[in-house]
Amino acid sequence: MTELVLFWLFAVVAVAGGIGMLLNLRNTVASALCLVLTMLALACLFVLLLAQFVGVIQVMVYAGAIIVLFLFVIMLLNMERDTLGAETYPVVKVLAAIFTVAVGIKLATVVATLRTPWAEVDEAFGTTREFGQALFTDYVLPFELASILLIAGIVGAIVLAKQRLE
Repeated sequence: MTELVLFWLFAVVAVAGGIGMLLNLRNTVASALCLVLTMLALACLFVLLLAQFVGVIQVMVYAGAIIVLFLFVIMLLNMERDTLGAETYPVVKVLAAIFTVAVGIKLATVVATLRTPWAEVDEAFGTTREFGQALFTDYVLPFELASILLIAGIVGAIVLAKQRLE
């Protein structure tokens, strides 16, 4: 019973954080902080699913490193005003919200009708040991390519920041 209450609590927090992120058009830092709230709630949901490793990685990678990079880009760009012009078109916001809710309801009904029962999963599936073995044996090349891509992004950000300072 407590798991169900915690699930709904974290689900509502995740959805509220996502909506807060979308609605904070003028304050991009507040939008990024709402994204942190969403990522933390998702990590709690992973822990409820007994996927502690994925929950910890969610906090470290997404709520930690990726949000820091987002905030770095926000501060680097120094966006001062809303470029979308949403304050002049409030009807567009209302129509977009209605459309999003309608599509979400339709998607939920389609998924509910097409859902199949869960397959039986091995007890060791998803453990840290299995994850590490798969990552460093079968997926070592994509893992290394991802690290090279991240290093290229960091070098690009440093080059852009240095050009602005000069």
